[in-house]
Amino acid sequence: MNFTQMHERLRLELLRRIQRGTLSVSLLARQTGYGQAHLSNYLHSRRQLSLEALDRILMAQHMGAAELLPAVLQRGSPPGDAEGGAVPVVSHAAALFEPHIRPGAVQSMLHLPGGLLETIRTRVSNPRRAWQRFVAVRVQAADALPMEPLLLPEAITLIDRHYNSLMPYRPNRPNLYAVRHGAHLTLRYVDFVANRLVLRPHNIAYPVDLIEVDPGESPSDLIAGRVALILNEP
Repeated sequence: MNFTQMHERLRLELLRRIQRGTLSVSLLARQTGYGQAHLSNYLHSRRQLSLEALDRILMAQHMGAAELLPAVLQRGSPPGDAEGGAVPVVSHAAALFEPHIRPGAVQSMLHLPGGLLETIRTRVSNPRRAWQRFVAVRVQAADALPMEPLLLPEAITLIDRHYNSLMPYRPNRPNLYAVRHGAHLTLRYVDFVANRLVLRPHNIAYPVDLIEVDPGESPSDLIAGRVALILNEP
């Protein structure tokens, strides 16, 4: 990984921490001694930082340079291994909020047949293009019940975070999405009606949920990705 890629991964990680409320520009300014305007320009891609500045930010945030490497590289896999079939299984929070999965966020690796991921089509909004594309999450019983029998408790779902469009992947078949509902990840069929995301369960015994799309947001901002594969375990 070159300096430019490391620079961008750190920027996205800082934005993730700000979004989750664990960091602010003013706090980072106090930690590093740099001005808020200087840091804001960096976070909005209006300027680059020096190596010294990057080192100071890493130290202030108790991070090592190794944490900016893709998860598959941390585990000793070749650079293209994620596209060859190795996908990190992560928490729901990591799937929602981490543009690049940190090694510490990886619970296990899901190994898929070689070439499978390359066949999956993408439809992504520009801000999401820089995110690590594929992650997998395990679904607990309470989260699976509204989608039974399509989705069973303890299933593992493969999420394509480069598909956050509401366009159908296949004609006449609804997409199943991982959606940010508050701070939680929810798996549902999704429509967009009257400035609301309509979250529809597969099991009709469960209610339809509505999510208001805030001003300045788009529906794609709330969609973590399309569920590309479900592995139901006995």
